[in-house]
Amino acid sequence: MDRRHYLRSLAVPAVAGSAGCLGVLGSAGAEGTVLGPPDQDLSEASHPSYGDELPHIAVPDPIAGETVSTAEYEGERAVLWTSFYTMCPDGVCPALIFRLRRAQEVAAEKGYGDETAFLALTFDPERDTADVLGEYADQQGVNLDAGNWHFLRPESYERGQELLDEQFGLVIEKADADEYEALSYRFPHYGLILLANKQGIVERAYPRGPQTDIERLVNDVERVVTG
Repeated sequence: MDRRHYLRSLAVPAVAGSAGCLGVLGSAGAEGTVLGPPDQDLSEASHPSYGDELPHIAVPDPIAGETVSTAEYEGERAVLWTSFYTMCPDGVCPALIFRLRRAQEVAAEKGYGDETAFLALTFDPERDTADVLGEYADQQGVNLDAGNWHFLRPESYERGQELLDEQFGLVIEKADADEYEALSYRFPHYGLILLANKQGIVERAYPRGPQTDIERLVNDVERVVTG
């Protein structure tokens, strides 16, 4: 199957379908991984999957006033990454952010918050300003004071498209939002979550992130950090 066609089949215009949560089979994992192979082989997908390197990107965090690079975490922190936009009308993005937020909460409760980084990259920088992202953090219960969460905002919509396409294999395009009175445009998009270990190797890809079992995702993060 064509990799791009495969990914398009996982596009999530609304929260529906079975979980894309990946479990563990056996103990013989890919080189550099902590977890064993997943139940579902995603190696033909266009996005990074088990055993791949987490893409090296450097994107501004407008709230912290700094540029965040995924490379800076290698050797220091595991990374839980997703992409989203705050104006998402169908519940997909809040479900993604909730899963990262829950993993952040558990990391704080169990004392490994300093060994994790939670990165949420907006592909709608035209509307997702620093103020909007700050308000969204409050609405979603994200703890920005923990120092391990970053909302990443590309310099432009075109730059965001480029990053997601070239680095993550995700195609993002604006679409009409006639069915939503409050929106001038929306984004059909993929609810992908990636978990990478401290060495920058992807341990799990959750292609249907909004339906991913929360407890399993949290357990995966803990095992990757403490294993």
